[in-house]
Amino acid sequence: MTYFGIQEGGVELRPQQRTKAPSVSPGLFLAALIAALVFGLRHLPGIGTLSPLILAILIGMAFHNLIGTPAIAKAGVSFSLKRILRAGIVLLGLQLTVQQVIAVGGVGVALIVATLLATFAFTTWLGQVLKVNAKLTQLIASGSSICGASAVIATNTVTRGSDEDVAYAVACVTIFGSLSMMLMPVIAGLFDMGPQAYGLWTGASIHEVAQVVAAAYVRGQEAGEFGTIAKLTRVMMLAPVVLGLGFFAARKLRQTGGVANRAAAPLPWFVFGFVAMVGLASTGWVPEVTTPYTTGITQFLLAMALAAMGLETDMRKLVAAGIRPALLGAGAWIFISFFSLGLVLLLT
Repeated sequence: MTYFGIQEGGVELRPQQRTKAPSVSPGLFLAALIAALVFGLRHLPGIGTLSPLILAILIGMAFHNLIGTPAIAKAGVSFSLKRILRAGIVLLGLQLTVQQVIAVGGVGVALIVATLLATFAFTTWLGQVLKVNAKLTQLIASGSSICGASAVIATNTVTRGSDEDVAYAVACVTIFGSLSMMLMPVIAGLFDMGPQAYGLWTGASIHEVAQVVAAAYVRGQEAGEFGTIAKLTRVMMLAPVVLGLGFFAARKLRQTGGVANRAAAPLPWFVFGFVAMVGLASTGWVPEVTTPYTTGITQFLLAMALAAMGLETDMRKLVAAGIRPALLGAGAWIFISFFSLGLVLLLT
């Protein structure tokens, strides 16, 4: 028996050596290397329309499942999933302004908010019907209703799903968002939609920003610009949704009782940084010449985070999840596409 480092019998114990914290450098380097590779690949024909976030998680998953993530990289990969991710989401706010919301108009904003809320509610309900686990359901709901992969990884800071849940949700928004990108220009022609109506429809329903841009500009400059602004307005809804999910998660933990549960209640502080960046961008104080650089840095940081996510994703666990999450993603995609189309045709 020991007392304050002294064994019974008066023999002093040797102080335990402090274990050195593992370096984050190897993992950060690996995630950054994948992100750099992604931005290089996007210059190849046919790949430029894909989001760098999607490419990053795909390459990370391929590396992990074919080669294996080195143990020495684990600390840096974990750092990328937490600190780098939050920094990227905060900087994402610099791409949005209050003026963009005003440009969409009251009817447009109301349509976007109604579509978002209805899609999130429908997906949550459908997830319960299909018996998909609640965390994966929330991730698919947020990715489908808000802004694709960015919403999935932001929501996971409070949902706390597994890496496989995140990867599955990202796969859903990638596949179905890409289908929207190809089908919507054709459907718009059947309804003879004007450029603003079509732009609003794409911005209110397609998952990824890059997918919206690709689909909206097919029908002209005006449609492309309006679709992009409508989509960025939808991205702005990321903050209140994540805060709301954090509030409900905290309340649920408190209801289960216990100090430990209350201490574990997630509060996404980084969202306030996101809102602050939106406010800063709205003042006009940020020089326009810096926009390409801040956008590039933001995308690079988020690509690092998604690469790290892929580096921890086991394909066998994805396959084990089965077909039901894919059906949920398809249901969310069909709902948001036709719900928003009905509102656009009715209100514009």
